[in-house]
Amino acid sequence: MPQPHPLQSTPQTPVVPADARLQALHAWLATAPSGMQVDVASLQPASSDASFRRYFRVQFAAPAAGSCIVMDAPPPQENIRPFLQVDALLRAGGISAPQVLASDAQQGFILLSDLGCTTYLQALQAARAAGDMPRCLALMLDAMDTLVRLQALPAPELPAYDATRLRTELELFPHWYVGQHLGATLSADEQAGLQQVFGALLANNMAQPQVLVHRDYHSRNLMLLDAGQEQGNPGVLDFQDAVIGPITYDLASLLRDAYIAWPEEQQLDWAIRYWERARKAALPVDADFSVFYRDFEWMGLQRHLKVLGIFARLWHRDGKAQYLDHLPMVLAYARATAARYHDFNPLMRLLDRLQGVQPRTAYTF
Repeated sequence: MPQPHPLQSTPQTPVVPADARLQALHAWLATAPSGMQVDVASLQPASSDASFRRYFRVQFAAPAAGSCIVMDAPPPQENIRPFLQVDALLRAGGISAPQVLASDAQQGFILLSDLGCTTYLQALQAARAAGDMPRCLALMLDAMDTLVRLQALPAPELPAYDATRLRTELELFPHWYVGQHLGATLSADEQAGLQQVFGALLANNMAQPQVLVHRDYHSRNLMLLDAGQEQGNPGVLDFQDAVIGPITYDLASLLRDAYIAWPEEQQLDWAIRYWERARKAALPVDADFSVFYRDFEWMGLQRHLKVLGIFARLWHRDGKAQYLDHLPMVLAYARATAARYHDFNPLMRLLDRLQGVQPRTAYTF
C-alpha cells in the first residue's frame, strides 16, 4: 500500500525522540520560532516520502487552536531553500501552497500551515467509488485551472529541465527497472534501439514550449481544501523540484497519474478541457490539438519510463516496497503509448520480450 501523503492523517501515536534529528526538532520547536508557539508534546508523524524528508503534525499551544505541519529535511541530503523559493512564487501567483510560518535553513526545518488531511487521491477515489463523476470532473477542473495559473507564472530563476536532465531520468529505466528489478540484460541491438527511442523522445520534449513545471503534479501532491481556505482547491505540495520545462509535463503527471487510472477517453476529454483553458490564458500550447496531444503522449512516455526506474530504485536501494504496487499501472501507460507510434517500435519489442508477450500488429501514427 502507498505510504501516507505528507499531510495525510495517520494513527495518533506519540513521537518518541529516538534520533538526533527528532531531538533537534523538539528543541527548535521549543524556541517558538518566528513567535509560533506549539505544543511540542503533541508532535505526531504525518509521513515520510520518497526522499529523505519527513513530515509531522503539531498542535498550536493554547489559547491558539488548530495545527501546523513540520518538515524535517536533513542537510546535506536535502536543501529547503528551493522549497522556500518556489513556495513564495506560487503563493504570490494565487496558488494554494502552504504558508511558511517559520524556517531554519541551517537545520533543515520548516513550519507550515496545515492544508488538511484529505488528498486529491482520496477524494477522487471516494467520488468514483460512489459513482459521482461530476465530483471527479469538478476536482480535476480545479486542478487544471490551478495548473494553468501555475504555468503562467514567470520564473526565470528556476533551473532548466534540459536534455541532460531528461536523459539522465530516462537512463533510470534500463538501469533500475530492466537491470536491477527484472534482472535482464539488453542485447547490443536492444541498447541501440532504446537509445534511438530516447533520442526521439528528447527531441520532442525539448521542442515543446517551456513553462514553469511542478514535476510531480498528481493526486498525492494535491490537497482537498475546506471551503474558503487559501485560494481554493487544490492545495499544492511537493513543489521544491520545480523547473522550467515542457508545457505538457505536468498535465501528463495529472492525467496519467501513477496512483489512479482513468479510461483513455476520459484522459482525452480532460486534455481537451485543459488545452482550451491554456489557449484562453495565452499559454504557448500548439493551436492544433492533435499536435498538442501527441506532445502530451510523448512527454508522458518520458515520465513513465523514468517513474519505472524510480519506483524500482525505491525498492532495491531504499527498501520502500510499497512503490512496487504501482509498477503495473505505469507500465501499462508506457505500453499504450509505445504501441501507438512507429518511433517507439524498439521499445515495444523490448517490453514484449521482458514481459513474455507475443508481439501483435498495431496501428501507428
